[in-house]
Amino acid sequence: MTLDLDPEQLDRYSRHVIMDEIGPAGQAALLDASVLVVGAGGLGSPAIQYLAAAGVGRLSIADGDVVERSNLQRQVIHADADVGRPKADSAAEFVRDLNPDVDVDPRDVTVTADNVRDLIDGHDVVVDCSDNFRTRFLLNDACVFADLPLSHGAVYRFEGQVTTFTREGPCYRCLFPEAPEPGTVPDCAEVGVLGALPGTVGAIQATEVVKHLIGVGETLDGRLLMYDAAGMSFETVPVRRNPECPVCGDDPAIESVADVEYADTCAIPAD
Repeated sequence: MTLDLDPEQLDRYSRHVIMDEIGPAGQAALLDASVLVVGAGGLGSPAIQYLAAAGVGRLSIADGDVVERSNLQRQVIHADADVGRPKADSAAEFVRDLNPDVDVDPRDVTVTADNVRDLIDGHDVVVDCSDNFRTRFLLNDACVFADLPLSHGAVYRFEGQVTTFTREGPCYRCLFPEAPEPGTVPDCAEVGVLGALPGTVGAIQATEVVKHLIGVGETLDGRLLMYDAAGMSFETVPVRRNPECPVCGDDPAIESVADVEYADTCAIPAD
């Protein structure tokens, strides 16, 4: 890691550099960091925007969808002219325009059990901004096996939740052992989502990642932050590691992403 920041970087990141908790060393750590964001939608938009603005040196963006006009109410890094473009490419262009210090790597792919290990390889943190249980479980399991921190966010109508998973604490399967039955949890296309809600949750995810990368403050590891935008309230509840968790427990039943059928239920195959 080099602490040498050029004059433009000293200007760009001056509000970081003057903070005792960050300083030149913390900013240099961000510039040397590598982060994977999965999902360039409602949650991914603010997460990508603030991680790029903070000067995360390498930012990989994985999303296999294209921009639709109905996305624009909340997915603020895309514009009307981007409708029909791959979200990963549109997001990458936004990052390049925002901060030339960032080496952005767009991946126009859907995360699968076949490609997840290659996608997360070489990154310091993974940010789960996906919108489905299959991807959430898949990223969780892969990150546990790779010993990578995982930032998780989710939104629903007026409600959001955020947490961070590390080796020292619980994993996503400690919180949700299996996905709900297909059809029991509608998505935002069916019930809607307040446009500004993902902005708050995604910005908190970016905050968690930055704190982890520079080693400042306390992350949400072991805590689930729940946000009610309608009542404008936050609540934090403890999440404990489950010793019987099939991934991070004392006697794990899952030792590879190949051990799981990553469909809607993300269940462990019967012996």
